[in-house]
Amino acid sequence: MHKRLLDNLRTAVVMLDSELRVRYLNPAAEMLLATSAVRAVGQTLPEYFYDDADARAALEQCIEDEHPFTRREARLSVAPGYEVTVDYSVSPINEPGQPLCLLLELQALDRLLRITREEALLHAHQATRALVRGVAHEIKNPLGGIRGAAQLLERALPDPELTEYTKVIIDEADRLRNVADRMLGPRKPPQFRPVNVHECLEHVRQLLLAEHPVGVAIWRDYDISLPDVVADRDQLIQVLLNLIRNATQALLESATENARIIMRTRVLRQFTIGALRHRLVLRVDVIDNGPGIDPEVQETLFYPMVSGRAAGTGLGLSIAQSIISQHHGLIECESVPGETIFSILLPMEQPDEVEKENVAL
Repeated sequence: MHKRLLDNLRTAVVMLDSELRVRYLNPAAEMLLATSAVRAVGQTLPEYFYDDADARAALEQCIEDEHPFTRREARLSVAPGYEVTVDYSVSPINEPGQPLCLLLELQALDRLLRITREEALLHAHQATRALVRGVAHEIKNPLGGIRGAAQLLERALPDPELTEYTKVIIDEADRLRNVADRMLGPRKPPQFRPVNVHECLEHVRQLLLAEHPVGVAIWRDYDISLPDVVADRDQLIQVLLNLIRNATQALLESATENARIIMRTRVLRQFTIGALRHRLVLRVDVIDNGPGIDPEVQETLFYPMVSGRAAGTGLGLSIAQSIISQHHGLIECESVPGETIFSILLPMEQPDEVEKENVAL
């Protein structure tokens, strides 16, 4: 009866003997630790479980003192390229006539941490966009007066050579107005229609190959079974072009050997974006093997006027995030030296269905 209860728990449970050998793990633990009970039972607790130098000592101390303890946000590298973040509690079990055992309860945190990070990113982006739009409007208001005054002054100047200075004023006013327009982002609301994302990616690929026929290889890794996504085609192409062009420029500026970009599409089921759960989510990854993005820049990468490139304006990613946000989606970034991944997450249902489904939940 007790085993059946443990087998149906969603919390991962592992039982260890006094030698730190695995005696039992439930199905939730098998999934979390990417192993099977047949393989794990009888084996010493894997080395990856000792997330720092004190972890093994803490387990041995627990056996000696029979005192429980808890560790928070431990990182476990359970397989090559696969890490999990967990909270785990260790409790000694010492029944009369039975050898001492340790009960480990593990709670996966990756999904919770990702949801918290995404919500923070969305809220920060919304607040920043509201501030930037207000500033952009305040910039544009006096620019019209400055430009008009410069034009009137130009007509009244007696010496034609002096118009060179008024031309500088007019040109700079126009430049600032263009910057303010870009900060305001798209003016038209998205025109939602069924869109084939692979057709959009191929369109962008052809544009990039025309701009840079040599130097960067563009690979495709498509899930061709994907249905159409409901989106604004032109705006989606604008976002894809921005991400892939940024990756291309980063590779060329760093003179990366065997430079390549991978365009990958996948579908995610029952996936949460921010605080909303969606039945199907389209994930489009733009992956490059460049030098990576400075960790200090990654946290603010989608803020206006922040760029990871010396020649960047800092507006492209902010506008791209704003467009995808209007589609109820999100752009994420993960970067280490040698691999940078920008991921577009888009719900595949109609925008009004997103609201209805989550109200029902």
